[in-house]
Amino acid sequence: MPSVTPWIAEYLWVAGQNTYSDLRSKYKTMTTVSIEKAALMDMPVWNFDGSSTGQHRGHNTEIVIRPVALFPHPFIENAKAVLAECYYPEGDVERCNTRKIASDIFAAHKEEEPMFGLEQEYFIYKNGKPFMWPENGYPAPQGNYYCGNGTQVTGRELALEHYQACLRTGLKISGVNAEVAPSQWEFQIGPCIGVEQGDHMIMARWIYQKIAEKYGLEINYEPKPIKGDWNGSGCHMNFSTKAMREDGGLEVIKAACERLGKTFLEDVKFYGGNNIERMTGAHETSKLSEFTYGIGTRHTSVRIGNDVAKNGPYLSASHHMFLHCLQESFSLGMLN
Repeated sequence: MPSVTPWIAEYLWVAGQNTYSDLRSKYKTMTTVSIEKAALMDMPVWNFDGSSTGQHRGHNTEIVIRPVALFPHPFIENAKAVLAECYYPEGDVERCNTRKIASDIFAAHKEEEPMFGLEQEYFIYKNGKPFMWPENGYPAPQGNYYCGNGTQVTGRELALEHYQACLRTGLKISGVNAEVAPSQWEFQIGPCIGVEQGDHMIMARWIYQKIAEKYGLEINYEPKPIKGDWNGSGCHMNFSTKAMREDGGLEVIKAACERLGKTFLEDVKFYGGNNIERMTGAHETSKLSEFTYGIGTRHTSVRIGNDVAKNGPYLSASHHMFLHCLQESFSLGMLN
């Protein structure tokens, strides 16, 4: 049997605190299959010490990680990145493994062909404050930063390094842009079908953690990290089903919005904590306490694009958990 040149598999998973910054990983030397021929089915089940991540239960602290997606490694030449789900040793789904819940929902309703696109806003931070902000006081007010070019824009090199790394990894990243506040940026993942959307978003966040680590920076996804007259950060979701993308789709979208209006208080719980600080009706947000939708609107819970209203669909409105929740509420009429 010919020998296999050893290569590296970096396993990564979502740990117990959140899906933004608590992304863990460790490395494994692979010798059973060549890196050129390696497929998801070749990646072995592995484990880690759950007592060190706050994920264990009882005296048995082992957490089993099962590979669910395989990607080219963005930083190491002779390596692959392995996205994995967490399970308890007995085979039960680990309590933070919302991907499995979402995957089961999507598998049960494949005919809906739910398509997603996520727009992730964030701030670049250094030493507990926005990158390149004055040591004392604040930068110039908002107005010249959004999609801006010039000395007022900060963080572009980092945002583009992340963009390129996502492309090397094979992620469906569709763009980036400078956002409304200085040192605030956005990247867009999608369009993707079903659970792939959450997978690619998790991978994109993990890639950014690695890049920020290299420079001693932090990627801050908090909904309202800077109080006062400064924009917060959200993760806007674009969504459509097969029926919404076909003739008569606008009426399907409106009917889905009516159903979502009956469940939004339950749905928004899965969107992430502290959004009450961001979603006030100001700074291009809707109010957390009420559900609204409209065509071409910016201060509503759901915005139906003008081009969608004229030509057909796409609907703009976590994330594995919120994705399956949205699928349920929009398409299946949950709690209807």
